[in-house]
Amino acid sequence: MNVLDLARSAGPLLWVILALSLYVVYLAVVRLLALLRMGQDATVLVERARALTAESGPTAALREVDLSGLDTPVAHVLRAGLVQAERGNPEAAPAAMNAVMIREDGNIYAGLSGLSTAAQIAPLLGLLGTVIGMVRSFLVFSQTTNPTPTQLATGISEALINTAAGLIVAIVAYVARNALRNKANAVAAQADRAREELPGWLGQPRVTAQAPLSRPVTEAPRSATLTAPRL
Repeated sequence: MNVLDLARSAGPLLWVILALSLYVVYLAVVRLLALLRMGQDATVLVERARALTAESGPTAALREVDLSGLDTPVAHVLRAGLVQAERGNPEAAPAAMNAVMIREDGNIYAGLSGLSTAAQIAPLLGLLGTVIGMVRSFLVFSQTTNPTPTQLATGISEALINTAAGLIVAIVAYVARNALRNKANAVAAQADRAREELPGWLGQPRVTAQAPLSRPVTEAPRSATLTAPRL
């Protein structure tokens, strides 16, 4: 039995799972290439922009960013802050960089939700194929009193093939999603460091990343001390 015969024996639902697998592979490859492009090492550019800001001002640093030709989140964040500084409005640089960072986050993490959805749907499709295959096997008993192993094998093979295919697609989607998530976190962290450091170059307060949850700060209890009255 070749692969085509195996697919035919698994029923029409297997073709849906195969289509989902193609979507997972395509999305994973596209996002990997995009993250590799966005994650180019910008350490040299950041250090060069820092030095030029200190030596010649934000205009020279902005020119250096433009000449670098980098189309990365780090370059976009630096450009947004340096443009405001060049216009004589350095206090507006943090807000401009925050706006760019929000937009870049959408580009960095794009497609990951699709892989998560595929990882959740694939096993369900396999389970549905399993149910259909088992129902088909039990229908054999209603049609004949002494079913042969060949008659039962059709439904059972359909059930097992769909289950295996769904699990394989789910595992691939889950692993790809986690790997791309780690890469996206690294790209976002690189851009966020530039966003935090640039205001310091311009003499503005540093921008610190806001934690999602902040714990209330409680003061330590003050020890009660008794002082003797002065005589």
